[in-house]
Order: sequence, then structure tokens, then C-alpha cells
Amino acid sequence: MTTFADLGLPAPVVSVLTDRGITTPFPIQTASLPDSLAGRDVLGRGRTGSGKTLAFALPVVTRLATSGARAAAAGQPRRVAGRPRALILAPTRELANQIDESVAPLAQALGLKTTTIFGGVAQSRQVTALNAGVDIVIACPGRLEDLLGQRHLTLDDVEITVLDEADHMADLGFLPGVKRILDKTGSRTQRLLFSATLDNGVDVLVKRYLHQPVTHSVDDAAAPPPQMTHHILAVADKEAKKNVVQQLAQGTGRRVLFTRTKHQAKKLAKQLTAAGVPAVDLHGNLGQGARERNLAAFSSGAVKVLVATDIAARGIHVDDVELVVHVDPPAEHKAYLHRSGRTARAGSGGDVVTIMLPEERGDVRDLTRKARITARPQDVAPGDATVTRLVGEVAPYVEYVPPAPPQQQGRQGASKQGGGRSRSGRQGGPSQNGVGQNGGRQGQSRAQGGSQGAGQRGVARPASGSGGQGDHADGGPRRRRRRGGRGRGAGNPNASATS
Repeated sequence: MTTFADLGLPAPVVSVLTDRGITTPFPIQTASLPDSLAGRDVLGRGRTGSGKTLAFALPVVTRLATSGARAAAAGQPRRVAGRPRALILAPTRELANQIDESVAPLAQALGLKTTTIFGGVAQSRQVTALNAGVDIVIACPGRLEDLLGQRHLTLDDVEITVLDEADHMADLGFLPGVKRILDKTGSRTQRLLFSATLDNGVDVLVKRYLHQPVTHSVDDAAAPPPQMTHHILAVADKEAKKNVVQQLAQGTGRRVLFTRTKHQAKKLAKQLTAAGVPAVDLHGNLGQGARERNLAAFSSGAVKVLVATDIAARGIHVDDVELVVHVDPPAEHKAYLHRSGRTARAGSGGDVVTIMLPEERGDVRDLTRKARITARPQDVAPGDATVTRLVGEVAPYVEYVPPAPPQQQGRQGASKQGGGRSRSGRQGGPSQNGVGQNGGRQGQSRAQGGSQGAGQRGVARPASGSGGQGDHADGGPRRRRRRGGRGRGAGNPNASATS
């Protein structure tokens, strides 16, 4: 059996992987690493959860460490302010943060620094990190273009560029910005592109920017992972649907419930919490600080239910999600597959449930046919054995009262108790699991006793924040707050994560 050491990775990197319980490469890693470590351009295709993040993170840190050592031996500085040596582009803020969580420990083991760049937060921390010098920038296209325009960085020294979830960037309309960014990198530098599909213009990126790429495709991107079990539960009306959804949320394991709109996600999370099932929401109407607090509460296990729009359908990885519920069936089959991919990851199993009203029967039939799902609809009512079986062990009732919002202290937002002064979230409070506690108009620490934010004392703290960006918008130049991110969110706690 091939190991990471067999693939030629440095011993400190192998040690970090081992400490995290990662000992055996996934197929996409085994297939692509020999080529990417050798400096070739790689086109990697594989469905969500197939291990693509490490497939590009490992060659990035390994090759930068090697080139940095050569530079040091020649008497050249390894790190120059505003001149990163690797660029990783991602479509959403959440994915950028999660990539950094994977890359930063590997980079640190080799003496490298990372930072994240995305919108929805004040740019001051990002600029500070760039001025201090970083090796790897993990960025969303919009804010990156903004900082490039302000000349806070240049891409002239970039040796390796990675495009992650390229098809999702195409779906969101980011390809023009991606092209402008890639045009600022050297034409013969190494480029790695990972995507589930090559439609919607991704093939144009491949032809224009990858030089004789080696293609590695480990599975059919259109097919659902075999560990998933799909169920279609047909309910009689909206009241029955509401009761079935509430019952499905009551299990002890993690579960993600997808709704069609931001309003529905917020409303359902509140309804579940009021019913004794603590839940947090994730959608585009939340400020960045609120998004991070809610995702941290779910990731830590402080709450077991995440109610989300399609903002969480791509790139959000939380271990051991046992159930995905399509409260509202998505509009098209790719969204179905990506939503469903939040469970059955990394070899684990999981169940996927679609709730279907009578008027949705035709749409669901077309959706599952295109997604190659063979599940047959089952007529259910609340309390039926089928529903009870999917719930599994029921979590105990939790009487939960959300905390009062933080006290407003004018535009300065001075914090007296949890993390120093904060002007529009530039300096946040303490963090948990690497996720910042303060954001936007919640830039102040919580008043009573300096509460620690989401997930403390074993209960969730659903957070709400300001903002009106779309679910996937990364806060590009057109939407940047010109007053330092006022009302938007805290500075990114993962910036210069390896400092």
C-alpha cells in the first residue's frame, strides 16, 4: 500500500499528516502527487469529498520549501512583503478558510506562512499580513482583485497557482476575474486546477492557462458516492412537512438541512431552537463574523443542526455529518449532488433525504433522474417508522435562550471585555477552533463576563449579522465597504495563520 512517505513528501509534512490521523493517500492524491511534485500542470477531476484539498496542498508546500531553501542558499530572502509565492483561488469565504485550515499546519511545519483574503471583512488585517510577508495566499477573486488594484501585493513572484472548485467559480460568474488574476502570474509557472466538471467555461481556463496538463480523474463526477443512501419522503402538505423536518432534526448526530431561501433558513433555525433542538443558520444575509461563529458551533459539536442555503453546498467540510435533508428540493441536479456531498465524506457513510410535497413530484423525478438517483418516493407522515429509523437516537430536549446581542458602543465599537478595542471589527475577541468570535456590528465582545461566543458551555449561540450579499459573493470591489468594513465583520482570524 502506498504511503505519503513513498510519494516523496518531506518528513515534517508526513508527521503532521500522521498526527492528524491521515496515513493513507486517497486515489486522487496517489494519482496526482507524482506529477504535481515534479512541477507539471495538473487537471484533477473528482467529486466532492474525494481528497482534492490535500492533493494540491501537499505539492504547494513541498515545492515552496524546496525553492525557498535554494533562495536562502543563494543569499536571497525567502519571503518578501507583498510578494507571495503561491496562490490558491477558491469561490467562497468558507472554502478559503477551510483550505487554510488544511494548508497552514503543513506550511508551518516547513517554515512557511499563509494568509486568507476575501471580502465581507475589513481588509486591514489582510494588508498587515501581506506587508509582513507571506508565502501562500488563499483568496477569493473579488477581494484579491481589489487589493491588487490598491497595489498591496503583486503576483510577479507566484510559482504555483491553484484553482479549487473551478466549476463552482464558473457557476458564480467569477471566471472573468479569475482570468484577469491568472494573467498577472507568469505564463510558465505551475498551475493546478481541480474541478468536478469541465463545463461552463472551465475548459477554456484549462486550454488557456494550463501547459500540457496531466489529467487525473478518479471517479465520475456526476455519480453520487456509493456510501450515500438516498430517500425521498413524500408528505401530504406543508404542515406534515414541517413536523417531519422537525423530527429529522432531533437525532444526536450532525445533520445539515438545506432550504431554498435565506429567510427560510433563518426561520427554520429559530423554530428548531425554540422546539428544544439547538440549530444555527448559514446564508448570505449573515455577516462574516456571524457565519464563522455559527459554523464553529456546528463544527465543534456544540450544536448538531446546521440550516443552510446553497452557500454550504460546496466546500464546507465537517466530519461525521450523518444526515443531509433537502427541506426544499434544489433547482438542478448539480446542486443536489453538492448538497448531498456534505455527508458520506472520506469513506464514511450517510443518508440523504429529500422532502417532497405533492406539487413537487415532477420536479423531483427530473432532478433524481439527472443525478442518477434511483430512490423511490415513500409516502410518510410524522412519526412513521421510516422517519424514526432515519432519526436514530433522539437527542434530549434542550431549553435554550439565545444571548442578548452585544451592546452597541458607537462607531468606535470599543470592547472592554473580550479582546481589546475594535473599530468595525478590526480587532476581534478570543477565538475558538480557529474561528473568530466577533463580526460586523457584533465587533464588540459580549457584555456579561466576556462570553466566549458560539459553542461555549455545550450550547450553540446562533448569530446573526448584517449584510446583504448573495450567498456566494466574496465581497469583491463593487461591494467593498469603504469605511474599513463597518457593519460587516471581524478581521479574518486565519490571516497569517502560521505567524
